[in-house]
Amino acid sequence: MTDALQLILEDKDGTQLETSCTRFAVMWQGKEVWIQQVGNGQLMIGVDVAEGDSEYANLLLRPLATNLVSLELEMEPAELGDEDHVHGPDCNHD
Repeated sequence: MTDALQLILEDKDGTQLETSCTRFAVMWQGKEVWIQQVGNGQLMIGVDVAEGDSEYANLLLRPLATNLVSLELEMEPAELGDEDHVHGPDCNHD
């Protein structure tokens, strides 16, 4: 199985362009929405992380039986540098 996605891009006039890539993004509401295969026939859809975001979401689309899919939302913590860390009662720092 290959990680390449086969894309068909279509203009307003119906002209189609076929290409392939390992991942691609769509700009939507000022955010990059990335789409890529992650193995086992799964498709991951994730939104880019902007400054100030504490977490980001990934959608995992998994094929099931004929005409069925499973859709799972995974929330991941955004990577914060040490300078962005806020000490609080739950941070386990002395």
